[in-house]
Amino acid sequence: MSQGTYTVIRFFDLLFSALGLVIGSPALLILTLVGFFDTGSPLFRQERVGRHKKPFVLVKFRTMKPDTASVASHLADASSITPFGRFLRRTKLDELPQLWNVFKGEMSLVGPRPCLFNQQELIDARAMRDVYEARPGITGLAQVSDIDMSTPQLLAETDQRMLRELTVPAYFRYILLTLSGKGVGDRVRPSGKVE
Repeated sequence: MSQGTYTVIRFFDLLFSALGLVIGSPALLILTLVGFFDTGSPLFRQERVGRHKKPFVLVKFRTMKPDTASVASHLADASSITPFGRFLRRTKLDELPQLWNVFKGEMSLVGPRPCLFNQQELIDARAMRDVYEARPGITGLAQVSDIDMSTPQLLAETDQRMLRELTVPAYFRYILLTLSGKGVGDRVRPSGKVE
């Protein structure tokens, strides 16, 4: 990705995240209130690996019970997801608060999904491919291709390919594909399955 493309994408990130936060504020408020009655703690905050491997606090709507272990989604048990959480994950509305991370410059709308610091295999695979030169994102090639963190090498390769080929038209394409429902989001482990 060229510096010019990077600058244009950052402009659109700022524009769309600001508009989303302002226009979407009624929906954010309603989802926060419903989430409060669902779990008592509607917002989920978790430290993730950011650009240049710097930590940042990602914020989402909570979809799992508050006492769920802090692990990658594919290692969490499906029984941890609340009924309202299932709705949020299916509609991808749980991602809305991340617009604040985008606005602050910690994330982009399009980029590699940020992982946890305990996902060492994925961190190493991404570092080898210079994935951490870019901001992490809400969506991207892996997300619309149903590739998640359960396959770290494939995910890192896909992230590298996306960043190498990322243009402004591709940026809009990934956003539109996500808004149209492409991709299933982060998988979770079926209830009772031990890995």
